[in-house]
Amino acid sequence: MLIGYARTSTVEQLAGFEAQLQRLSEVGCERVFQERVSSVAKRDQLAAALDYIRDGDVLVVTKLDRLARSVSDLVDIGRTIDGKSASLRILDMDLDTKTPTGRLMLNLIGSIAQFERELMLERQREGIAKAKSEGRYRGRAPTAQRQVEKVVALHEDGLKPEAIAERLGISRSSTYAILKEARETD
Repeated sequence: MLIGYARTSTVEQLAGFEAQLQRLSEVGCERVFQERVSSVAKRDQLAAALDYIRDGDVLVVTKLDRLARSVSDLVDIGRTIDGKSASLRILDMDLDTKTPTGRLMLNLIGSIAQFERELMLERQREGIAKAKSEGRYRGRAPTAQRQVEKVVALHEDGLKPEAIAERLGISRSSTYAILKEARETD
């Protein structure tokens, strides 16, 4: 059985998401798991797809970056698939892990992708350091600090810090820090 997995990082990437779904349908995926979350977020539908696959099934994705965030993540996913006597097919690479060559290529490509990502992050850090030294870098505004008034108002309405953090999409520690600061300034 062919089982598809489609993921996009944001709701705004609708065209790319629909293209993934169409390709998975065209190759004959009988079941498609889909989600719109960042690769670093919890990917419930990927977990569900990996749980769903059985002996002889093939997990199909359009691109490698839709599936794994790093080589170690790719290796873990590969082990899970192998442990179920299933395989992985990546359409854009024409890669299938049913063969030894497919497994080798997947590991090589995953390593190269991680290498490229690390180089990009290194260049980004260098650029930030240069901009800081020239006084041009300000960084991003802390997310939680933009919501101080909301945090305080929700707390005054009786919500617990954990519920406030979840509702506003900020960390519990940031919520506690904001509330502590608000008490100290009263």
